[in-house]
Amino acid sequence: MNLPGQTNFYKGKVRDVYTIDDKYMVMVVSDRISAFDVVLPRPIPYKGQVLNQIAAQFLDATRDIVPNWKLSVPLPNTTIGLKCETYPVEMVVRGNLTGHAWRTYKSGKRELCGVAMPDGMQENDFFEKPILTPTTKAHVGHDEDISREEIISSGLIPEKEYAELERITLALFERGREMAKDRGLILVDTKYEFGKIGDTIYLIDEIHTPDSSRYFYLEGYEDRQKNGEAQKQLSKEFVREWLMENGFQGKEGQQVPEITDEIAGQISERYIELYEVVTGKTFQKQDMNFGEMESKIIAALNEIKK
Repeated sequence: MNLPGQTNFYKGKVRDVYTIDDKYMVMVVSDRISAFDVVLPRPIPYKGQVLNQIAAQFLDATRDIVPNWKLSVPLPNTTIGLKCETYPVEMVVRGNLTGHAWRTYKSGKRELCGVAMPDGMQENDFFEKPILTPTTKAHVGHDEDISREEIISSGLIPEKEYAELERITLALFERGREMAKDRGLILVDTKYEFGKIGDTIYLIDEIHTPDSSRYFYLEGYEDRQKNGEAQKQLSKEFVREWLMENGFQGKEGQQVPEITDEIAGQISERYIELYEVVTGKTFQKQDMNFGEMESKIIAALNEIKK
């Protein structure tokens, strides 16, 4: 698109971001899908709508905790919001010993990002209190673990501001867990990104989506833990598992398996299921041509600028 007042354009792995008048951002969440830091060659129908609408719902539900960047959702896959000066770290919060934390723990280490993890835990156990394991924000490649002490001593974020980010992060996670519990889910881990305008901190980007978070089903959790069984997950993990089953983990020389119409349809249905379980709403598929999209976004921008 070529939008009025456009001052920048950035094409990410799954999102197209337009900067308007250096003051606003138009984020179009595409149907592109990435795994193992690779954009897969085939888009997944309605995936962008699912992620954008989940994020919009949670941004609205947490506005009393911290202001956020969202101003308007003119289309199911598009959010218009404020352009903020972004903090150079992502705030990762973990309620359970899962994923990267479990792999670190299983290797024998008992510390992650400077946070101690107690002996005697098994995979997917709850931490006594959620832990913060921040990462640096990488534009290319992988984010890197970093400790609170390193963030402050290196001058990435002043101590007072970082303490406030910690407070907000834990409050957002607590709200997310409450809302998940109401839907029969456990919010296991997630990440938050923040920015600021002047001295005001804003929550930016997406929040509590299955691409940025991991959920378990609450029903049967205790029994599965007791029996040493894998937890029933609600996240993007199923895409990674399908790729691994078909010999792809993003390593050099590996070929992305063919995503047939049937596979793309199955992944799309899983994303829609995620939406409906997480939000409690029925998903409404909406197809729109490029011209309609552009005119609705321009109309919404004109309204915001009034």
